[in-house]
Amino acid sequence: MRKLMSRTAVAALSMAFVTEAMATEWNVSVWGKRRAFTEHVEKLAELVSEKTGGEFTMNISYGGLSKNRENLDGISIGAFEMAQFCAGYHRDKNRVITVLELPFLGVANLQEELAVSAAVYGHPAAAEEMEQWNAKLLMTSPMPQYNLVGTGDPRDSLADFDGMRVRATGGLGKAFEAVGGVPTSVTATEAYQAMESGVVDTVAFAQHAHLSFGTINQADWWTANLNPGTVNCPVVVNIDAYEDLSDEHRAALDSSVQESLDHYVANYGTLLEKWDSVLEEKGVAKVEIDDSVIAEFRAKAADPIREAWIKDMEAQGIPGQELYDLVVKTLEDHRATN
Repeated sequence: MRKLMSRTAVAALSMAFVTEAMATEWNVSVWGKRRAFTEHVEKLAELVSEKTGGEFTMNISYGGLSKNRENLDGISIGAFEMAQFCAGYHRDKNRVITVLELPFLGVANLQEELAVSAAVYGHPAAAEEMEQWNAKLLMTSPMPQYNLVGTGDPRDSLADFDGMRVRATGGLGKAFEAVGGVPTSVTATEAYQAMESGVVDTVAFAQHAHLSFGTINQADWWTANLNPGTVNCPVVVNIDAYEDLSDEHRAALDSSVQESLDHYVANYGTLLEKWDSVLEEKGVAKVEIDDSVIAEFRAKAADPIREAWIKDMEAQGIPGQELYDLVVKTLEDHRATN
């Protein structure tokens, strides 16, 4: 009887070790609060857990693991296994994907943003650059074109942009600078305070961020159609953690990406449908910029900034022209088949 109990105990203990060995728990670093911008991360965690019977779980932390500007650094040292970041927070660390932040690329919707991001993420130069940070590009966080909220009188001409203190990062910041604006790259979580204190008088965000970070509550007006561009914010995973996954868990992760993005786009579409009612509820005027003003803005910002970006990238050994051409061709191909 003692031998039987001993064998049973050993078997139970062995099973416990096997179960523990099979379990995978990842920490995921994002920021702010749960919102449209993080819905694909939330969905990914849900799907992976479902597909693995709870053996592969993700703990999503909103600011508890790292500052948003330091998420890529955290990935590089293995402080956590997955993270979201925006290219404009550290352009020198993710130069390749900044092609997606060039102003006036002409991306019209989230599906087109998904297409161009996937094309650039799939380019060998993007993978090679991310490998320097021990990071693998998993999926993008597609956002619509950014627009401004501001205080005081609406700014609806290029003359009004001269001297405008605007929260805008990356290529958007350079675009406003080209027409006399004074961009500052405070993080999303700092934007409300910057606006409230008068450090900036306008903020460039996508709709969800104006809601989530409260800038819409400071606003007197919103530009409905300026559409100068957007920012690119990947979700990356630590390469070592990814390669250490069992075949089953890696398959569960990889196979959940597209479904997570589909969920993200559907959820964001619902938000966009309600946007006009949000503006009305908060008493924010909807400003339509004249087409001639947008054309003048594009002429001063788009071509010079693009050419300067390509020249700078090529000088650093990065195929800038090839990457820009890839974006243009991807847009053409996507429109031809949709």
